[in-house]
Amino acid sequence: MRELVAETRLHVSDLVAPLFVREGISSPQPIASLPGVVQHTVDSLVAEVSALRDLGVKAVILFGVPATKDDEGSGAWDPNGIAQVALRALHASVGDDMVIMADLCVDEYTSHGHCGIVGSNGDVDNDATLQIYCRAAVAQATAGAHVVAPSGMMDGQVGAIREALDDAGFENVAIMAYSAKYASALYGPFRDAVDVQIAGGGHRKGYQQDWRNARESMREVFEDIEQGADIVMVKPALSYLDVIGQVRASVDTPVAAYHVSGEYSMIKAAAANGWIDHDAVALEHLTSIKRAGADIILTYLARWFAEYSAQ
Repeated sequence: MRELVAETRLHVSDLVAPLFVREGISSPQPIASLPGVVQHTVDSLVAEVSALRDLGVKAVILFGVPATKDDEGSGAWDPNGIAQVALRALHASVGDDMVIMADLCVDEYTSHGHCGIVGSNGDVDNDATLQIYCRAAVAQATAGAHVVAPSGMMDGQVGAIREALDDAGFENVAIMAYSAKYASALYGPFRDAVDVQIAGGGHRKGYQQDWRNARESMREVFEDIEQGADIVMVKPALSYLDVIGQVRASVDTPVAAYHVSGEYSMIKAAAANGWIDHDAVALEHLTSIKRAGADIILTYLARWFAEYSAQ
């Protein structure tokens, strides 16, 4: 009876698996602060995505980790950059069997760790950054991405990217916008995964959302939709369930939420110490995000849930 009247049902097809691919390694490299997650080689990435497809996962999102970085993050749009090489390999392997998403930012590729071009005053130059985002979007689409996911929180990024994709003949490549991305303290393990350190012990509060604000994020969501976003995202998820609920109640566009590295790693650490039941808490986390209104959940638990639900 309890199962019969359950109001919220989580399915493996709701999930997107974030994956990391690193240039210049010969075998997958474990990420200490993200237990169970690795930096892949291109070959191991293709194998993992094939396994996820066979488990019923419908989408992955790719993050590239380059061997070298520069002030502009040019590896983000280099046709031979690690993300583009990996995207081509995935497209050749799984084709249209899965939705292949590409995170669209430059922080992994910049020597200073910011999400754009840093001006002489030390601040990120919004308009100059839009130009390189457009180049990266076209490079990712050319390499085979079905969806590009701008995560830098630059004003006007969705409109600029939509125009660039359309002009390059990629009208059918979708945009999943990180619309309400907060300047959260929960990203630490992710930054380990992509080898990012913000220069001078800096932060991204100038362009990511203030975690005390909700109305501001709603404005960002509406602006992204007006500019052509196909999917809007709230990040992180658990600390912002209220924002997910507000977005879901306010728009018809599909809503994504990112169950971020810190949220994942807290489960793993507590479970490793015997303080919580890993499976029960993981299921509760993901279901609560779905209950709040997310149609799509990006989570490092995607493979675990696919295997768990197949039992």
